Amino acid sequence: MGSQGGFYQSKEFLDLVKSIGEARSKAEEDRIVLGEIDTLKRRISDPDIPKRKMKEYIIRLVYVEMLGHDASFGYIHAVKMTHDDSLLVKRTGYLAVTLFLNEDHDLIILIVNTIQKDLKSDNYLVACAALNAVCKLINEETIPAVLPQVVELLAHPKEAVRKKATMALHRFYQKSPSSVSHLVSNFRKRLCDNDPGVMGATLCPLFELITIDVNSYKDLVMSFVSILKQVTERRLPKAYDYHQMPAPFIQIKLLKILALLGSGDKQASENMYTVVGDIFRKCDSSSNIGNAVLYECICCVSSIYPNPKLLESAADAISRFLKSDSHNLKYMGIDALGRLIKISPEIAEQHQLAVIDCLEDPDDTLKRKTFELLYKMTKSTNVEVIVDRMIDYMISINDNHYKTEIASRCVELAEQFAPSNQWFIQTMNKVFAHAGDLVNTKVAHNLMRLIAEGFGEDDDTADSQLRSSAVESYLHILGEPKLPSVFLQVICWVLGEYGTADGRYSASYITGKLCDVAEAYSDDETVKAYAVTALMKIYAIEIAAGRKVDMLPECQSLMEEFLASHSTDLQQRAYELQAVIGLDAHAVESIMPSDASCEDIEVDKALSFLNGYIEDSIEKGAQPYIPESERSGMLNISNFRNQDHHEASSHGLRFEAYELPKQTLQSRIPPASLASTELVPVSEPMYVRESYQTTIVPSASSDAGSTELKLRLDGVQKKWGRQTHSPATSTSSSTSQKTVNGITQVDGSNTSNSRTRETYDSRKQHVEITPEKQKLAASLFGGSSKSEKKPATGHKIPKPSSHVVEKSHARKSSMEIASEKKASFQQPPDLLDFGEPTVKSAAPSVDPFKELEGLLEPTTQFASAENHGSTAAATKSPDMMGLYTETPAGIYDKDDSDILSGLSNPPVTNMFGGTTSTQVAQSSKGPNLKDALEKDALVRQMGVTPSSPNPNLFKDLFG
Repeated sequence: MGSQGGFYQSKEFLDLVKSIGEARSKAEEDRIVLGEIDTLKRRISDPDIPKRKMKEYIIRLVYVEMLGHDASFGYIHAVKMTHDDSLLVKRTGYLAVTLFLNEDHDLIILIVNTIQKDLKSDNYLVACAALNAVCKLINEETIPAVLPQVVELLAHPKEAVRKKATMALHRFYQKSPSSVSHLVSNFRKRLCDNDPGVMGATLCPLFELITIDVNSYKDLVMSFVSILKQVTERRLPKAYDYHQMPAPFIQIKLLKILALLGSGDKQASENMYTVVGDIFRKCDSSSNIGNAVLYECICCVSSIYPNPKLLESAADAISRFLKSDSHNLKYMGIDALGRLIKISPEIAEQHQLAVIDCLEDPDDTLKRKTFELLYKMTKSTNVEVIVDRMIDYMISINDNHYKTEIASRCVELAEQFAPSNQWFIQTMNKVFAHAGDLVNTKVAHNLMRLIAEGFGEDDDTADSQLRSSAVESYLHILGEPKLPSVFLQVICWVLGEYGTADGRYSASYITGKLCDVAEAYSDDETVKAYAVTALMKIYAIEIAAGRKVDMLPECQSLMEEFLASHSTDLQQRAYELQAVIGLDAHAVESIMPSDASCEDIEVDKALSFLNGYIEDSIEKGAQPYIPESERSGMLNISNFRNQDHHEASSHGLRFEAYELPKQTLQSRIPPASLASTELVPVSEPMYVRESYQTTIVPSASSDAGSTELKLRLDGVQKKWGRQTHSPATSTSSSTSQKTVNGITQVDGSNTSNSRTRETYDSRKQHVEITPEKQKLAASLFGGSSKSEKKPATGHKIPKPSSHVVEKSHARKSSMEIASEKKASFQQPPDLLDFGEPTVKSAAPSVDPFKELEGLLEPTTQFASAENHGSTAAATKSPDMMGLYTETPAGIYDKDDSDILSGLSNPPVTNMFGGTTSTQVAQSSKGPNLKDALEKDALVRQMGVTPSSPNPNLFKDLFG
């Protein structure tokens, strides 16, 4: 190091770094940094500091800023360093300002001119430093100032400058798409750049553009496939290898792009099959980066049009992930399995014991991911086991955020797959009791609506049994010491509506329970309001039935307390209760009809019932109503707000050229009069007036306006009052997002059942599989894997509820609305997300059991290899990256032709008799056991029996 220290830094600087590293506490570190700040404030203000010393002081300021202290006193010195002619000092200044400043800092305006000059520099290192600063500091307002120079650098002879210019243009697109929308074609051009680094940098903006509009880039499929093929064949320089993997990050980005382009497009997907199969075959799974590429391949296979051979390769890769001892690889395997089960549900059955091991793993993250997988593969045969496991896990955790998510999933599964009404009520009670107030209020409202509308198809007996079981369970739950507020609201509402409906409980018993609830939870105004309304319903039912109402003493005292309450809501409800008790049976029946919670409330938004009152008022001299849009000469607050907003936004930087001055027409004054020095009348100007106008109030003295002298005030800005000109409106171009629907199911049975795959880790075979684990596996995976998840319940479509709707508005159930939203919204899959990809189809749904008939007859034959060979020859893309051969190409052994033989046959036989539609879930609440048994018998008669390595393991499914 020497006396000057390493890297030409002083010993004082090295001692500072050493003392900070050896500090034993935060307080000691702060003391050292504060002392350094005082030293720098003294030294940096010296006007005669050498450049080398100033560079060191700026680096020390960077240390101060990085440790969380304020170094703003030195920002201006860093800005000054960017103006220096020395390359080392300039680059240090750019590094400091990119760390000190943000794009909205006031000092940015001082370096824009320097950046413009440096972008035109002949030294490519200076241009690179300026481009680095452009990506960090240029905001939306200053983009037009540097955009022309950045576009010019896209054709720079140095590849490093071209790469950074591409990255800068990408940054501009992220900040202001409209400012560079006319330059998007430059990304296509850079894709064919001779340098792989420039090409790799272009993939990032292209990925974002393809995510927004897939169809506009379908023509690039063959280009991306050709680039990926050359990368996998090691035709790039060895400098791009990472852990002996050829350019893995370029491979991953290309696979993400291909997944978007091939989603629902059979023709585009067929061009990808071969290269994706090559990656599966050649990829090294012994390193983390190799496993990352394999995982991205699985994501790509789950997004593009399905191919049986690729699905089999993906299943093998998932098997290796799940067998690994690494929790990270197991997590990847569970996530990848969740992506494939929508296309090939039988894959989950092959790894059922590994999934159960992950469910019982102490790693909480892995356990949560496994619950997500079970949530995706839930059906009516295993819903009870899965929901019970989810509720047990919800009870054991303390994370409120995840507890809320688990509760919402339990509610959703219970509504879709409930095997019986009794189980549904008990499950909802458990969720409310253990999740508490974390449950969304919408869940409580949906539960009340479902109980009111019933589940059976016009089966009043089933609806009555459901309500009776709810009342009985809620009366039993009221004995518990502490209940959540949302749950108490549901209980009070159900007891008020159906507490005395079946005659098992008297009105006095129900009212006593409600009074106990109101007294026990006296601090909760909402619960007390629900209890008072429930009391009013009970008494109204008794009065309407002609029975004598005897109010209990505790109810009377409670009502008197609420009549004097400080809460206006409780007071109003108490007065309404008092008024209802005093009415006769006919009046009560009219204002509170029985079982009216399912009736629509018609709302007249035009308030037509007031027309007569308005006409009478106008006849008596009242002024008619003037709509806001037709009012003139009145103060409008919105005008002032809009003007203030315009004035605030007009302070931004503007780079467009000034408008040329408007030419004025010559005044019609005789030339001879111009020689006179006397004042003469000034005629009206012929040019267009500005929006500033002066109102002239006529007076008695100004009777000859045309002959009096007037000051020319046109174009003179008023100094008092607000400006009256309206801000110019700007149009923003909007980019419509297009999505491609449809990932269809393919016949994977002919390949997945062709050979017996090892379903569990051979290293763990010495561990005895307990009967409890076998029973759990049978419960989770025992259902039919051929049908997708659908709400096979016996719940009927809900009747209209009591919510406010318009006259001609037809109500839909929450499940129908949810399914319509899922069908109408398609977002391109984000392959960085570990969640489930969006998989949809626009084709109509059909009966899955009728589709199974297609499995008994051969429907589609695979095309011959000769036809594919001719097709591949016809569509072969030119060698776009032939210039990447700086090093000898490492060619893989191509003897492995087993997978390529299947990949060269693009036509795909669909899993369900040739149809490409995915099954749309029906919105119902419980299974119809009779229909399920009939369909199961029909399937057995047809001879379709699911394959299983252990028949005893799936006894819940096959009896």
